[in-house]
Formats: sequence, C-alpha cells, structure tokens
Amino acid sequence: MSDGQKYISPAYTVRAVPIEKIQANAYNPNVVAPPEMELLELSIWEDGYTMPCVCYYLPQEDRYELVDGFHRYMVMKTSKRIHEREKGCLPVTVINKDLSNRMASTIRHNRARGTHNIELMTNIVAELKKAGMSDAWIRESLGMDKDELLRLKQISGLAALFADKDFSIPIQ
Repeated sequence: MSDGQKYISPAYTVRAVPIEKIQANAYNPNVVAPPEMELLELSIWEDGYTMPCVCYYLPQEDRYELVDGFHRYMVMKTSKRIHEREKGCLPVTVINKDLSNRMASTIRHNRARGTHNIELMTNIVAELKKAGMSDAWIRESLGMDKDELLRLKQISGLAALFADKDFSIPIQ
C-alpha cells in the first residue's frame, strides 16, 4: 500500500463465497468441544453469520483457504438447515499475506478468543522457524513472551528450533 492510498479494512469488503470453493488450512491449532460446536450452530441459526470468515485467495485454484473461521465453516458444512438458508455461501473477507503471516493472523485471531491445542501450536512454531522467522518475529506476531516460546520449542524436541542459539559455556 503506497502512502497515497487509504487503508480499507477487509471487513468492508465481505463477499458470499460458495462453501465448495473454501478449504481449511493445515495449521489451525484452535479446538472447540462438541457442546460449544452445538452452541455455535444454534448461534448461527438464531443470529445468522455475524462475523465473516477470513480467507486467503488461491488464484491458481480459484479457491479460498481459511485463515480464521474454521468452526463457522464447519457449521456450514455440517448443518443442513444453515446450509440451505445461506444458499451454500459463507461470508468471507480476504487478506493478501504470505503463509507465515497468514499463520500469524490465525494465531492472533484465535488467541484473542480462547485457548489452543499445545501440540498444534508447537507445530506452528516449528513451521515458522523452518520458514526462517526469528524468535522476535514469532513472539511479536503471535503475541507470546519469551518463556512461552521457549516452552513450545522445548516441547517440540526439534533441535533445529534452537539452531540460532549459542548454548556453549565460555572457557575462562
């Protein structure tokens, strides 16, 4: 975005996308228990979709990959009454970011709402490190402190996550 352009938040450009053109991402660590999924289905039935899903557009496939909204997406896929009422379309906003920044967006959206599955969160940290993202970038982008990032790296058991650190004891 150049200095002369005005920023427009994605929420102002919601579009109705056929559910068949939407796919889940492979990195979402958010987990919702069955009772909450039932409540989400009821909420969408009673109130409609009040928040669009966030997606990244894959032009080569003419598909949309979820960044946020997996459980709202699953309600559309599993609830016949909602699918019919919504004519098979999900409200979507589109962001244009590379994979590492989409992962960070997913985490920010999720963390603002609740808890995460530790194993999946550890996998995301590993993927971001493999993509060359620094600890500082990961902490800042995912809203983590140093101790939380260290714990996730320790849980992973991947030596590669510590490759940029010097653990040698200086000889005196």
